[in-house]
Amino acid sequence: MSIFPLRLIPATPNIDFMRLRLVWIGIVAVLALVALGAIVGKGFNYALDFTGGTVVELRFEQPADVDAVRGRLQAAGINAQVQTFGSGSDLLVRLQPRDGETTSDANAETARRVQDAASTTGNAATIQRSEFVGPQVGRELAQNGVYAVLFVVLGFLIYIGFRFEWKFAIAAIITTLNDVLIVAGWFALSGREFDLTVLAGLLSTMGFSINDTIVVFDRVRENFRGMRADPRTILNTSINQTLSRTIITSVAAFLTAFALWLYGGGSLQGMAEATMIGIVFGTVSTIFVACPLLTLGFLRVEKQDLMPKARDEEALARRP
Repeated sequence: MSIFPLRLIPATPNIDFMRLRLVWIGIVAVLALVALGAIVGKGFNYALDFTGGTVVELRFEQPADVDAVRGRLQAAGINAQVQTFGSGSDLLVRLQPRDGETTSDANAETARRVQDAASTTGNAATIQRSEFVGPQVGRELAQNGVYAVLFVVLGFLIYIGFRFEWKFAIAAIITTLNDVLIVAGWFALSGREFDLTVLAGLLSTMGFSINDTIVVFDRVRENFRGMRADPRTILNTSINQTLSRTIITSVAAFLTAFALWLYGGGSLQGMAEATMIGIVFGTVSTIFVACPLLTLGFLRVEKQDLMPKARDEEALARRP
């Protein structure tokens, strides 16, 4: 990997990643425990997608700046999600529910407050729609999100189990779920709003992490069948051989998510932030955790685990 005139990674790196494998696994395990503690102890700051609340649809006389409208609402003491839809003159404002604001009169009063705060002298807003969304919808979304994660995990287990070997499948799932747990823990610890876009970012993290891990595992399988060396050396060689590809892919994906974070607006920042953090930890886990797990305990991989199964000699002898 080179960027003229600098070479960032040697053409044939020979880094002993296995030497500190227990240290890296311990660091990642501690981070996962901290993330789990934040999720259980502090919980998520669920957005309107999950909690329900007031939805106000505004139409401006001229195209409105979403960030400017969000800033005017915050200055008025209104903490809301603002996003565009339809034309550039239409904005959707979503607010967290408050006690006593579930009645039609309270909902109308909230909508008027939003209208007054969002309007400016040269660009007034009119209310096109205002309604209260109950938390039942949020519970269904949360349930569907859990189902989506379980479906992805099950699919990964089946695919990797058939493609490689069950030890690889378990190691890949442990690594992937650890990455997702750390990203989710960041949102719980920081108090950032957890909405559907963040959930999409978590699923993207799962896909990125498992993709990187499968590439390394594929090289491990090839080297186990072609190299005459102990498992630790083969695993170390496989990581080095795919290191350039792993870093190039991660940097390209991170820059894409970073551009989305910079220019995608407030409604997509949560997804972009989850994706960026997931890419960083997904890369770290691919290099320092996934293969080292294959040297520990019941996950320890030996050469016979990956060699092609021997055919039945008697069946071969009966062939003409």
